Amino acid sequence: MKIVLIEDLAVSNEQIEQAKNNLKKQGHELIYKPGMSKAKEQIDTLKDADILIIGNMPLHEEAIDKANNLKFIDVAFTGTDHIPVAAASKRNIPVSNASGYATEAVAELALYAMIDLFRKIEPLQTAVRNSKTKTGIRGRLLNGKTVGIVGAGHIGSKTAQYAKALGAKTLGYCRHPKEDPNIDQFVLLDQLLTESDIVSLHVPLNESTRHLISKEQFELMKPDAFLINTARGPVVDSAALIDALNQKQIAGAALDVFDQEPPLSKDDPLLSFDRDQLILTPHIGFDSEESMIARFNIVMDNLQAFLDGHPKNVVNNIN
Repeated sequence: MKIVLIEDLAVSNEQIEQAKNNLKKQGHELIYKPGMSKAKEQIDTLKDADILIIGNMPLHEEAIDKANNLKFIDVAFTGTDHIPVAAASKRNIPVSNASGYATEAVAELALYAMIDLFRKIEPLQTAVRNSKTKTGIRGRLLNGKTVGIVGAGHIGSKTAQYAKALGAKTLGYCRHPKEDPNIDQFVLLDQLLTESDIVSLHVPLNESTRHLISKEQFELMKPDAFLINTARGPVVDSAALIDALNQKQIAGAALDVFDQEPPLSKDDPLLSFDRDQLILTPHIGFDSEESMIARFNIVMDNLQAFLDGHPKNVVNNIN
């Protein structure tokens, strides 16, 4: 089969060559053409491909429609909202994801944001760099606080585990709660928002989660509470967040995801807030040396499973 990888997966050339050689021994061809982000590029690249490997680059639906030989889409990412999954399902093309590769990486970033916001690391660093000291700046402990986990899947559960290790109480909200030793209590979303000192978001983006956190939800939160979003940008209504920060409805937030991938435009209103109120990172929650290697291994494992006739980690409904 002709297998096309159209995105840099942040592994070494040696790992790519090894994958090529392994597949060649099985009679398959792996073609590495990173950076195929435009619709025409994808159409041309996929026109005779049997299998597509892609990361978090948006896949144009037209490229699927015109890829007559396409049989499998192997996504090197947990979320698949950038993939026209419905179009693939109509063609009976399985779509597999790389769930689990960045569980620890994202959870660690969420924990860092909690500690940074509570201990006011950003304004303290600014003070030191400006030849000042801690005058007027005093943080709080995560120990003894309540951390609300919205979306208690693998990443949410791991984030709760890290928070509990530092002495926090954990509340969880998800559509289908199940017993989890890292979640002290599952509650409805309104209760979680009302009682939590930190709200950490870990849900996929779909129609039921788009703007899950908006004006009404910010009004429920404590004025000294923080919001952390390492999930997807549109899970939070950006305009409502900006209003909540301006009106001091919440104390601050940490965002690793946005409505549009960074770089942000220079006039983006999010950039108007001081770093002690809003921490911004450019969608790096998943991105560590260890998680990139784990991701590549999962992607190759998904590929081999499909070639063996037993696809796994499939996220769509196929016949």
